[in-house]
Amino acid sequence: MQTSITFVLDDKLQTIDCASSGWITPTTTALNYLRGLPTHKGVKEGCAEGDCGACTVVLGELGNDRTIRYKSVDACLVLLPMLHGKQVITVENLRTDRGELHPVQDAMVETNGSQCGYCTPGFIMSMFSLYKNRDHPSRAEIEDALTGNLCRCTGYKPIVEAAAKSCVHRGLDHFSEREPHVVELLESISKESIHLRTSNQLYMKPASVQEAITLKHQHADAIIVCGATDVALRITKKHELLEKIIDVSDLSELKTIAESEAGVSIGAGASLSDIMPVAEKNFPALYSMLTVFGSQQIRNLASLGGNLGTASPIGDMLPVLIAYHARVTLESLDGRREIPINTFITGYRKTLRRSDELITAIVIPNLNGGIVVRSYKISKRKDLDISTVNGSFRLELDGNQEVKAIMLVYGGMAERVKQAETCERFLLGKRWVRKTIENAMPLMEKDFSPISDARAGTEMRTVAAKNLLMKFWGETTGALIDNQLLSM
Repeated sequence: MQTSITFVLDDKLQTIDCASSGWITPTTTALNYLRGLPTHKGVKEGCAEGDCGACTVVLGELGNDRTIRYKSVDACLVLLPMLHGKQVITVENLRTDRGELHPVQDAMVETNGSQCGYCTPGFIMSMFSLYKNRDHPSRAEIEDALTGNLCRCTGYKPIVEAAAKSCVHRGLDHFSEREPHVVELLESISKESIHLRTSNQLYMKPASVQEAITLKHQHADAIIVCGATDVALRITKKHELLEKIIDVSDLSELKTIAESEAGVSIGAGASLSDIMPVAEKNFPALYSMLTVFGSQQIRNLASLGGNLGTASPIGDMLPVLIAYHARVTLESLDGRREIPINTFITGYRKTLRRSDELITAIVIPNLNGGIVVRSYKISKRKDLDISTVNGSFRLELDGNQEVKAIMLVYGGMAERVKQAETCERFLLGKRWVRKTIENAMPLMEKDFSPISDARAGTEMRTVAAKNLLMKFWGETTGALIDNQLLSM
């Protein structure tokens, strides 16, 4: 067991012992750590909640094939112990040893995309991540890479042009030359479990799922971190002192995604970015929701297990997982159990998970023919915004175009994600025609009494929920006809 963390920064190993450090604690964010160094002031603090991208850095993670995978993250959402075993790259590291600019920096200058010193570094780092992961990226891929960065000066057009102009070298740059050295450094870092103890905090980073389960049994009051995109806000915005943390974000056992004839089992620690390819292939409604979930920086950190664990009433993933009849796997020293996600949430940020249990997987069964699932999100802006109302619907018709089974699942309409049960009962057995939907829509008011808040009022939420049902009918009418024709 280790009592310190080690990572690579500036092509050198950096080891930190929180117990002997004068100002670093186990819950110091990567942003505050980097800002505290004299040579990494390019990492800026804008919002401290993952919305502006000014603090974007790139993490290099070593794969089993001894290659480094690069991903952009918001440093304000990364707790310092989460850097253990990784390479940290900031805008200061992009120059070559000869002082030459990186291709993405060169292109930013040439297209006049460079802005003030506050926004530009974050954009550069998002573009660097794109450079290392996509060759000749499409316009959509460029826009997705830049979604997590706010532009306050020149506008996005020259920045998009800079990304398109620079990301054409198959990711080759001076980092490729340094990679063997960095690989050796990363391989030298111990994989043992870590316990960071200070006078008022205990941060535990287990080396296996079994150890994590044991720790949860011993420390039932500990907070589970699996990406920290939600937990970090308790530190940066609410200034809470989190006394006990169990960090499972680096457990490879929780990152496994396994496909079978029955469906897909997704490890609770798999990032949303890693889930997207399998979702696009097997679960289009889930993929659709993932494309408007936060930003690339956030999806590179966030996980399904973390999203379920927070039990947010406006969580984007919950409604669509319920519509897909997903199940959550819970493990403790007493064994393993599976619970349907539609019964897992019991109230406002409350679940059936016991204090000694760990969410280890989410299982999504494949759809049978004839079943249609759709998901929708209403928010003030398309990207990087919290849902005002979200809905995910599941429909199965019989041969007479009558509703055989239906689920209407909403977020943002109650203290927890809920089904519109009165509407569902009304629709069962009725023909799937516009008149039926029009008669069902007023029943939403019996199912929900949404609150008014900064995002929307009660009336707006109610009207939106009704209109999403009509939208679902409009889209599925054509889809179901197409499916029937294909099966003839």
